[in-house]
Amino acid sequence: MGPDGGSGGYYPIPGPGSPGGYGAPEPLGAGGAVPAGGSAGPVGLLLPLSGQLAAIGRPMRQAAELALAEPGAPPLLVEDTGGAPEGAAQAARAVLGRGARMVLGPLTAPETQAAAALTLSAGVPMLAFTNDPAMARPGVWVLGITPGQQVRRLVAAGLRDGRTRFAALLPDSPFGRLMADALTEATREAAIGAPEIRFHAGGMASINATTRALSGYAGRWGPIEQQIRAAAATGTLAGRRKAAQLRKAVPPPPPFDALLLADTGESLQEITALLAYYVVSEPTVRIMGPALWADPRSGSGRLPGAWYAAPDPDSRANFAAAFAARYGAPPPGVADLAYDAAALARVLAPAGDSASALTAPTGFAGIDGVLVLRPDGHVRRGLAVFAVSRGGPRLIAPPPARLPA
Repeated sequence: MGPDGGSGGYYPIPGPGSPGGYGAPEPLGAGGAVPAGGSAGPVGLLLPLSGQLAAIGRPMRQAAELALAEPGAPPLLVEDTGGAPEGAAQAARAVLGRGARMVLGPLTAPETQAAAALTLSAGVPMLAFTNDPAMARPGVWVLGITPGQQVRRLVAAGLRDGRTRFAALLPDSPFGRLMADALTEATREAAIGAPEIRFHAGGMASINATTRALSGYAGRWGPIEQQIRAAAATGTLAGRRKAAQLRKAVPPPPPFDALLLADTGESLQEITALLAYYVVSEPTVRIMGPALWADPRSGSGRLPGAWYAAPDPDSRANFAAAFAARYGAPPPGVADLAYDAAALARVLAPAGDSASALTAPTGFAGIDGVLVLRPDGHVRRGLAVFAVSRGGPRLIAPPPARLPA
């Protein structure tokens, strides 16, 4: 399973949109100038154009072609991976044999692992569309929006909101483990206390036991319950009245003021009910979750006020309009990654796509927001923060125009 719930690898999390605007990613600090495409060699594009993932691959191919539909852009060499590692290796071998100077894709982590062995050996940079951070290494950049990028943004926003005691209730899955690792790292970087993290195995019994333990409900409600028993034990009318009044008491808040979740669907529905039962709620506790909550089908609407970090959908309007005008349908979120990757290849053509050009510390302003490609293959992104509301997502913090060095 991928961290976004997909099978067969770590797909890019389908973000709801992307800051920037329609055009090539602009090198930040370049005075607004975007270099014209050069005469460097072709660019390889590896996507699943057949098989179960073809519906994802086709619009990504269209987005890449749109990014390179300008005079002077390098030619695009498209190869079908079939959504399988062996297909990705074969596709990589084909584009490298035809002189590709950069490889865009493939989509999943297993495909990336197979294709990267060839691109690394050839010394050709790869901009992969997976969001599995384990695939990142010098020469292979992970462009998918990762759990780490989301959690880092949420922790920063939480700190500005006065939240310093973080906890997490997460599924015991690859995605849940990545979210946990990201929270541990982000709180360590922020020099605040280590988070309390609990994993559930799925199902109401496990979710209930884990939620109760994490919330410290027994310790919070226990003293009140003792008073209720003592009052009832008197056998008097006054005692019964006191017990009835105590049953209406609200227990003290839980031992954290920010709670990270990662579930969607039925599991999130169960968690929502249990959080209310164990008195873990806004505004005492800031509930936070994944970018998947941008989709109303995730079930996030049951948690009004909860935060998630994702690209800003309003900022991709020009790209979406251009894509729809050319292809007759709006682009899915994953198409943004292919567009930005191809546009980066065009912008950096004059520099020969060297690692130093790709890893400019100021980064680039793409349609999925500011992104900085680090030498180790990881990518830093500037995401917005939204609150879930019944009228649709509410912007809490806009995406940053730049990322700190």
